[in-house]
Amino acid sequence: MPFLTSPVLASGTLARRPQPALPTGDGLLLRPWRAEDAPAVYAAMQDPVMQQWHLRSADSVAEVAGWIERWQTYWAAEQGAQWAVVHEATDELLGRMALRQLLLGDGCAEIAYWTAAQARGRGVAARAATALSRWALDEIGFHRLELLHAVANEASCRVAVKAGFALEGTKRSALLHPDGWHDMHLHARIRGD
Repeated sequence: MPFLTSPVLASGTLARRPQPALPTGDGLLLRPWRAEDAPAVYAAMQDPVMQQWHLRSADSVAEVAGWIERWQTYWAAEQGAQWAVVHEATDELLGRMALRQLLLGDGCAEIAYWTAAQARGRGVAARAATALSRWALDEIGFHRLELLHAVANEASCRVAVKAGFALEGTKRSALLHPDGWHDMHLHARIRGD
């Protein structure tokens, strides 16, 4: 049975081009991950705040190196896209930005992120999310980007709002963290926002 609409994004939309580096225009750069980023990611994952809001921990630099190897394959497979957020001049790792849950045919994806402890309170996550959103919506042609965070994570809510993601509602008891089930805020930004 034929579909009544065409895919928003065709298969190959990402894979047929190299993963870009995305400057924010104000001193940050989203760039593809490199093997040498593993020690900085491992160090960031040891922060208790990271462990409070994220579902993963890192036991070794070697384990993180394996994550980075997988992240590097996502682009060509169109399973997602992962970027290191770095200081443009020094290449200091400040965080991570990702597109995941890609549904190219529907033109939808989810943005995920974290920031290293030394980058918090400086607008890094909001600036990087804004740059990634503009690229995904305006250059690539996604129609909708979603952003989910634990309701109790007020800093993440501020990031979503600053990056132009409207609060759409609460997904009750939606994600299991080590301390139990968390309600999650659902924010979204659509093309033209």
